[in-house]
Amino acid sequence: MTQNTAWRNVELAINNLKAANLLAADKLASCAEEQLAPLLRPSGYFNIKTKRLKNLCRFLHEEGFAKLHTMSTGDLRRRLLNLNGIGPETADAILLYAFERDVFVIDAYTRRIFSRFGLVSGNETYDQLQDRFEAALDADAAIYNEYHALIVQHAKSFCRVQPRCGDCILRMECKFVNK
Repeated sequence: MTQNTAWRNVELAINNLKAANLLAADKLASCAEEQLAPLLRPSGYFNIKTKRLKNLCRFLHEEGFAKLHTMSTGDLRRRLLNLNGIGPETADAILLYAFERDVFVIDAYTRRIFSRFGLVSGNETYDQLQDRFEAALDADAAIYNEYHALIVQHAKSFCRVQPRCGDCILRMECKFVNK
């Protein structure tokens, strides 16, 4: 639900799902699209997101979380990427946050911050950036989770599309603000 939308709109959709008692894979998988789509409306592209969310939930429910949890990270990632609407970022977020796998998530926030600091060009592929992060950090899901969460928080608070450089504690090290 987070693709191409502000987090506050995703929160509205999640609150709609909570209010409808639909925050479980089996419930979402069996929910009629006509009932689900209006609940996802705040997240934008709600008809497409409804189909994709149902596909993911159907997969999780049918395969079973316990069975999926025993799969190798590579196999599970391939299975996720084969689902309609699941790309590398979404697959890796599921691997990191739901399955606690040692996979670093690359997102727009990561690209923005690290390109503004001059640490990446911004033209790297997803896999190239992921390889760089994973080579620089200990392979540990808890570390990846915390580091990614800090990147997201910093990007949402200061390193926005329209940055708040004057309030940023990292501004002295930032090439973007110092050019």
